[in-house]
Amino acid sequence: MKKALVTTSLALSMTLAVASCSSGSGNGDAAADGKDRLAELAVTTEAASGELESATWNLPFGEPASLDPILAFNYPENTVVANICEGLMMIEPDFSVTPNLAESFDTQDGQTYVYQLRQGVTFWDGSPMTAQDVAYSLNRHLDPAEGSYWASDAVSGNVESIEATSDTEVTVTLKAPDWTFNSYMATPMGVVVSEEHRKATGEAYGTPQGGVMCTGPFSVDEWQSGQSITLAKNEAYWNTDRTPKVNSLEIQFIVDPAAITNALVSGAIDGSYDVPLSAVSQLEAAGNGELILGKSMQMLAIIATGDGPLGDPAVRRALWTATDQQALSGTVFENTARPAVSLIPDGGWSFADDVFSSARAELPGAEADIEKAKEILADATADLSETITIVYPTERSYYADMISEFTRAGKEIGLDVQPQGVPSAQFGAFFSDPEARAGHGAFVTTNYMDVPDPLVFLRTIVQEGGSQNFSGYSNPEIEELLAKAEAASDETERAELTTEIEALAMADMPWLPVVDPAVRLFMSDRVTGVPASFAYLYYPWAADLGAAG
Repeated sequence: MKKALVTTSLALSMTLAVASCSSGSGNGDAAADGKDRLAELAVTTEAASGELESATWNLPFGEPASLDPILAFNYPENTVVANICEGLMMIEPDFSVTPNLAESFDTQDGQTYVYQLRQGVTFWDGSPMTAQDVAYSLNRHLDPAEGSYWASDAVSGNVESIEATSDTEVTVTLKAPDWTFNSYMATPMGVVVSEEHRKATGEAYGTPQGGVMCTGPFSVDEWQSGQSITLAKNEAYWNTDRTPKVNSLEIQFIVDPAAITNALVSGAIDGSYDVPLSAVSQLEAAGNGELILGKSMQMLAIIATGDGPLGDPAVRRALWTATDQQALSGTVFENTARPAVSLIPDGGWSFADDVFSSARAELPGAEADIEKAKEILADATADLSETITIVYPTERSYYADMISEFTRAGKEIGLDVQPQGVPSAQFGAFFSDPEARAGHGAFVTTNYMDVPDPLVFLRTIVQEGGSQNFSGYSNPEIEELLAKAEAASDETERAELTTEIEALAMADMPWLPVVDPAVRLFMSDRVTGVPASFAYLYYPWAADLGAAG
C-alpha cells in the first residue's frame, strides 16, 4: 500500500482547522473501525518510482463538453484541461500559487500587473509561445463573442486592458485595484492557447474534431465521444522537472457508481478522483489499492432562490440550526466530510491561517438545536405554511438523502420541506436561468473555490451581481467590506476583512452550508504520485502519475 503524504505545515493547518470546528464535529467523523478518516488530509501521494507505458483514469462526472479552456468551468473539463493547457500561474498541491508560464510578475498598486513570460516554451506543434498569444488568450474572456464561462463583473469586468508590452512581457491594467487578481491566472482565466490555431479552427475549437493547441505536459491523442480521451506525453515539454512518467493516459467517462466501483476494484482503471460515496467502504477494503482523503476546497450547500419562506433570513437560519449535519456527515457522506459552519470551505486558504481559523472557531457550531431554531423562527415574517421545495438532480441519490434530513428538521420546527428531483439535463438550468428557479425555494450544489482565497469565493455568493448570487441578496455593509478587502495589499488585513464578511454572511445565510467534503481519491497499487488535494482541478496531476515502488 502507498502512503498519502501530509506536509508538516499542512498537518499544523489541519490541526487548527479540526480544532476550530470541533464544537460542531463531535466524534461523527469516526469510521466504523473507530478511526477518524479526516484527522489528517493528504496533500499529495508517494512520488512515482518509475515510468509507465500506459495508465487508465476515470471522470466520474462524465465526458467534458469542451476542452476549450474558457469553457472549462466544471469537474470533467477542468480535470482534463489541467493536464494539457497551462496558466501564467499555477496552484500547487499545497494550495500555494506559483509562477508557471509567467516567470515572474509584479504589481505595485494591485491595479497594474506586469507578467514577465518564460522563454523557450512551445506549443505541441513546435511553434513558440509569444506575448501576443498570451495577450490574445487573456483577452478572450473579455470578448462576448467567445462566450467565456469565466467572464464576470468582479474579475473580467474589472479589466481595463490586456496588452503585450514587449516580446517577453504582458501587462494587465484593471479599472480598480484588486489584490486577488493574480490568483486567477492559475485558473483557466490565465491559460494560454495558440492564437493561430484558435482562429483557424473556428467553431470546432475544443471539440473532438477541432481540438486545442496548448503548451502542457500532455497533448490530446484521441477523443472517442462517449467513451474516453487519450492523452499523449509531450516529448518537448518545457518543464523538465515535470516531464510526464506515463506515455499514454486513457481517461474514461464512467458515471454509474457501481460500474466505477467494479472498474477500480478489478483494476480495469488505475484511479479516479471523486469516487462515489456508495463505494467508500468497498474501496477502503479493496486489496488492490488505497482510498485516500485529500485536502479540499469543496462544500455542499443549499442555495436559496429568494422565493417562498426561504426568502426570509430567519427561516434560513432556523432550518439550518435545526438540521443534524453531524448525522449527514457520518451517514450520507460516509465520514468523508465535516459539518459546514461557514460559507468558506474548511481549510480553503493558503495564507493567514491564524486569522481564518480563529474566525471560524467563533462562528456558531453546526450541531442541531431545535429549541434555538424555534427561537430564530419566531422572528420570521414569511408565510410559514407555504411548502419549501429543494430541487436536486435525480441521478445523484445522496442529495435526496441529504434533503430528507432537512425535511425532518423542518417538521420539528413547523416547516414543510420537500425534495423535488429533476433530471440532470434540466438541473443545470437552475444555475443560469431565473425562469427555471422560479417557484422553487432552493436547489442543491456541490461547489468549490476556484482559488485558495476566501474573499474570491465569498464575493461570488454575497456581492450584488455576484456570479453565484442567485437570490438577489444585498447587504450594504458587506459591499463596503468587499471593496476594502479587494483593495487591501496586506494579506492579513485582507483576511481580517474577509472574516468580517464571513460572519455577516452567516448571519443572513443566502446559502445553507451543509458539509465540507474531503477529496476522495482511489489509486491501484501499480500507480502513485498524483496530488491528493483539490489542486488537481487546475494542476497537471497526470504529469506526476507513474509507477509505484
